[in-house]
Formats: sequence, structure tokens, C-alpha cells
Amino acid sequence: MTEVHEFDLTLPDGRTLHGYECDGDGVPVMWHHGTPNVGTPPKPLFALAAELGLRWVSFDRPGYGGSTAHPGRTVASVAADAAALADALDFDRFAVVGHSGGGPHALACAARQPARVIAAVSLGGLAPFDAEGLDWFAGMGPTSHASLRAAAAGIEGKRAHEQEHADAPIDFTAGDWTALSGPWGWLGEVAAAGMASGLDALIDDDLAYVTPWGVDLGAIIAPVLLAHGVDDHVVPASHAAWLAAHLSTAEHWQLPGESHISALAAEQHGADDALRWLAEHVRR
Repeated sequence: MTEVHEFDLTLPDGRTLHGYECDGDGVPVMWHHGTPNVGTPPKPLFALAAELGLRWVSFDRPGYGGSTAHPGRTVASVAADAAALADALDFDRFAVVGHSGGGPHALACAARQPARVIAAVSLGGLAPFDAEGLDWFAGMGPTSHASLRAAAAGIEGKRAHEQEHADAPIDFTAGDWTALSGPWGWLGEVAAAGMASGLDALIDDDLAYVTPWGVDLGAIIAPVLLAHGVDDHVVPASHAAWLAAHLSTAEHWQLPGESHISALAAEQHGADDALRWLAEHVRR
């Protein structure tokens, strides 16, 4: 049984970064969580990771769980926190995996640490807000659309929106809810823990998504896997398509009939297959 060890790291600016490290001695894989979650590594993938010789590490993004808030943070600044974690754990090289809002942060690590990141996976992840030629909001469900539009209008409007629409239904499909009744119901646990810290971290996340990431995606040299449900209405599949067209090292898996959560549980090209892809590429 995989054990998870928690620890606190003091960053150069005095902030605390709350980290997680699974036991074992496999190739380190850094998990980047979605919004609003804490950074506990993905329990549904523990057994397969151990079988493949991979070992999870992760952290709470600033403001979530045990990590100090960092107002005004960007996708790039979180990548710097990730690098500090890798330094503290003495990882020379590592892989990254992100789901949903964790996707941009995983790609940012690959771009900012090209000599260290062996491979990157983005599962249902966002494209940059300023992506040329992409209608960024097209295909989003009403709740996701309104929430991110509010973020684009600024922090005060975003805060008011979240306070007024706390009970808005999530843009999940029936397939997503079915997936949440299985092992990926773990996401409900980390989402509840993420919301226990209040709205600030969620707001900081969404503001980071709709402002410049501060990342040159062209700097990525590691192999990248982009896996995305075609019927995703939280993060539309067009985001992965745009990334695939603009990342020279990317492989793109489109999952027909799958959406934001069901894509993780899919038997073909789901999270299990993505982890197998990662294991193959970290050993090349």
C-alpha cells in the first residue's frame, strides 16, 4: 500500500509550500492539481504508478491547504515553486502531470525547466488565454463560461461572482457523474479540502488562467501528451487541439464521448493509459 508523507518547505520569500511525497524509489512524477483542489497525489493512480516504477510528489498551490497564499501569482510563478520543491527533494530530473487547471502548470514546468522535465502530461487542460486563433470560451458550459468571464473582468468582479453563484451547477455530463461514483470520486475529496480554505485560492487560480502565463511554450523540448474528452464543457477540447498545433513535441489523444472527469476513467486513452505513456517516455 502506497504511503503519502506530508511536509512543509520554506521558500526563499518566506512562504510555506505544503508538499507530498509517496514512498518508494521510482522515477519522480510531479502532480499538478485542478481547481479547486488540494495537491494530494492522485490516489486512483497509486497502484499503477508503483507497478510502472513511478513515484508521485506534489504540493498544494499557494492558498490551498497548507501552502501560504501568494496574491497575484501567475502560472510561471507556480512553476518556480515546483522547481523549488524538486530542489528540496534533490530531484535532478522528473516528469509532470496535470489535470484541468493543473495542465497549464505542468506545461509551465516543462517550459521553465527544460533540462529537468523528462516528459509532461496534460489531462483536460487549458490553453493560454491569449492563444492566437483560439476562441477561448467557445464550448464552455454556462457555469465555467460565466466564472472565467468574471475572472477576466478583474478580481473584484470575480469575487462578487463567486459569492453570488456559489451554488451554480458544475458543467459535468452524466458520464462525469458516473465516473465520480467510482475511484475518481477521490476528486470530490480533494475539491472539498480545497474549498475548506475559502474562495481566495480558487480566485487566484482563475485569475492566473485568464492573464498571461509568463511562459514560452516554445521552450518545451520534452515529449508532451495532451489527452482530452471531446465532450468536455468545463475545458473545451479545442484547448488541447490548439496546444497540439503549437507544441512540436506533442501527442494528442481525443476521447470521443468523454468529458472532463469521464476521460480520466476511460478504458482507452484515459488516465491509466496516459500514465503508461509517461512511463515509456521517462525511460527513453
